[in-house]
Amino acid sequence: MVTTDVAVSGPAGWLVARALWVAWLAAAGGVVAAAALAATGRWSPATAVAGLAAGVVVAAASTRHVLRIQRAELDNLAAQVDRRAEQVTALSHELRTPLSMIKGAADLLLERTPGPLTAAQERFLSVIGHQCTHVVSLCESLLTQAKIEAGLFTPRLEAADVSVLARDVVTAMRPLCAQRQQRITLDTPQVTPRIAADPLLISQALTNLVSNASRFTTVGGNVDVRVMAVDTGIAVYVTDDGAGMSREQRHRLFRRFATGRPLEDGTGLGLVITKSIVELHHGAIMIDTTSARGTTFLLTLPAGAPE
Repeated sequence: MVTTDVAVSGPAGWLVARALWVAWLAAAGGVVAAAALAATGRWSPATAVAGLAAGVVVAAASTRHVLRIQRAELDNLAAQVDRRAEQVTALSHELRTPLSMIKGAADLLLERTPGPLTAAQERFLSVIGHQCTHVVSLCESLLTQAKIEAGLFTPRLEAADVSVLARDVVTAMRPLCAQRQQRITLDTPQVTPRIAADPLLISQALTNLVSNASRFTTVGGNVDVRVMAVDTGIAVYVTDDGAGMSREQRHRLFRRFATGRPLEDGTGLGLVITKSIVELHHGAIMIDTTSARGTTFLLTLPAGAPE
């Protein structure tokens, strides 16, 4: 028997599903009628079998037509995703190049290569450099997310030690936390089982989580990172003692340009990318947060390689 799962969306999807339902209903009616006629002797068995076959052929033809429509719809969606990825790539390139030049010029001025600076000039140049870095980082995030959505970002799996990756991320984040007078700690097992993962992608996901925790932790607060070996693989906890989130704010997470905290810096792309990276590894990301009581992100990665 031929079966299918219709996934075409919108009015076209409704029409396709209804047409397929009617076709199979007609075929079923033909089957019942042919069987009844054959049982009463009005038709010969050969005629009944022919009627059954005709009904099945009609239903199968309708199914093939539905599948063609479904494939065309999927091809169209794939083409739209590819076009979006190309547009984001072009936009990111056009923005990164001039911004990098601006930042380079600001850095040269800060080094006082052309000449001395006043305190006000130095302060303004620092702002220029910081904002350029922020926008370049945004371009990189948009580019990464577009590639993931277009299926162009395939993990390069190798035997990875998540504890080592977490240690490197925490070490890199210490200066930023020190600027905010925050204390960052790391707790790892003595021996961490290696898992099949892309070290660069996992490091980016961990950096996003730790950076997010630091951003929303008050001055003098704490950020704790913990790596654990569990039955299914590896679990990573990133906890902050910041303001936490309400239920409404939590529902806005993992959406582009939604940080979950109103009037705060950030685009929300970091968590979107982190979730995509984890899902590429067949893992999961969860959150435990309460308003005024801090937030914990839990990232789990399976022991086996993604299929």
